[in-house]
Amino acid sequence: MNKTEFKMPKMGESITEGTIINWLVQEGESFEEGDILVEVATDKVDNEVPAPAAGKMIAHKVKAKDVVPVGDIIAVLELSEEASKKTLGKVVERTPKKLENASKKPSASKITASSKSFKVNENLFISPLVDSIARKNHISYEELARITGTGQDGRLRKSDVTNYLKEGRPFQFAQVVSEDNGFKIPDLKFDKGTGKIIEMDRMREMIADHMVYSSHTSPHVTAYVEADMTEMVNWRNLNKVSFQKKYNEKLTFTPLFIEAVANAIKEYPMINSSLDGKNIIVKEEINIGMATALPSGNLIVPVVKNADKKNLQELATATNELVGKARDGKLKGDDTKGSTFTISNVGTFDSLMGTPIINQPEAAILATGIIKKRAEVIEKPEGDTIEIRSMMYLSLSFDHRIVDGYLAGSFLKQIAVNLENFDTSRT
Repeated sequence: MNKTEFKMPKMGESITEGTIINWLVQEGESFEEGDILVEVATDKVDNEVPAPAAGKMIAHKVKAKDVVPVGDIIAVLELSEEASKKTLGKVVERTPKKLENASKKPSASKITASSKSFKVNENLFISPLVDSIARKNHISYEELARITGTGQDGRLRKSDVTNYLKEGRPFQFAQVVSEDNGFKIPDLKFDKGTGKIIEMDRMREMIADHMVYSSHTSPHVTAYVEADMTEMVNWRNLNKVSFQKKYNEKLTFTPLFIEAVANAIKEYPMINSSLDGKNIIVKEEINIGMATALPSGNLIVPVVKNADKKNLQELATATNELVGKARDGKLKGDDTKGSTFTISNVGTFDSLMGTPIINQPEAAILATGIIKKRAEVIEKPEGDTIEIRSMMYLSLSFDHRIVDGYLAGSFLKQIAVNLENFDTSRT
């Protein structure tokens, strides 16, 4: 036997560090070749690092939840003489198919297929790898929450999900057990009718899962205001042709909306936050997502990064580029990551207003309705008058766990003020 330093393996070209999820072999324990020694998480996937040969775990140099750079020593092993150092630290990204041939030990989720109820894991943490397995097998977040996690702190592990799949997904249509009053959701048999069957594509499935997850996670409340857009509409109509000639960019309302929202966020930064357990993370960057319709009818949310630091020309360039890439199917991963607040322009579809669902893990989402001319009473020192004005409804859906009505109402009103007080003297 020989002692060998066990180092954090390289897990991808762009990966420089990993987080220790769990040690599966404890100090003093023996292991066989191929046994998983440690689980490591990155921002892309969860990985299992197997033993290159039989041996014994001498010491852990890092503990669970530590973030460790690639190449740093994480443990000391005592390996058999025939162990090949070339294989030390090899990373395994197991797929569901491979895991089906792994250990047959049942997980804590095992129940009979005839079971009718389940208990929800309210503190569910979904790792990237578990999420990937769930999507491949069309398992929603709601169904994942029904599986008992056997990892540390009730964490849902890959083996929990794959064993659940081998058991035939017994919780797929089970009913919720309420520990308060024993109420159970009735097993209603709806007549769904007959007609043409259209199978959901992968993007539609992801949207459906994300929306259900958001509505179950965040207590949604929606506030409404209306804004007089007359001055902004007149200014845009007057300048859109010259703007396009000068910058070779179309001047839509989207960059104008983003500008108003970004300025309002600077006044009320708590809107630009997300919830992490019992901690509220107030984001330093203001990255605005734009809900964009694709030719297929699905929606995607490209992101304008650092929107508060861009002028109108830069915002117009960024929004036009992202919308074009979305419609041509050329968006890259970075184009849809990192949003801190989202805008959904339902007015594009001639909708008067909307009640959007929050784009997790954000705290709020804004919907802008159609800009419509209406007769409005205008108060003036010399008396009230009735004028034709271009009006628009704004609606803000917010997560009431971290955003109260006063903050949401103040922020929403500030957006309206920014729109109404648009500087028409700008060139």
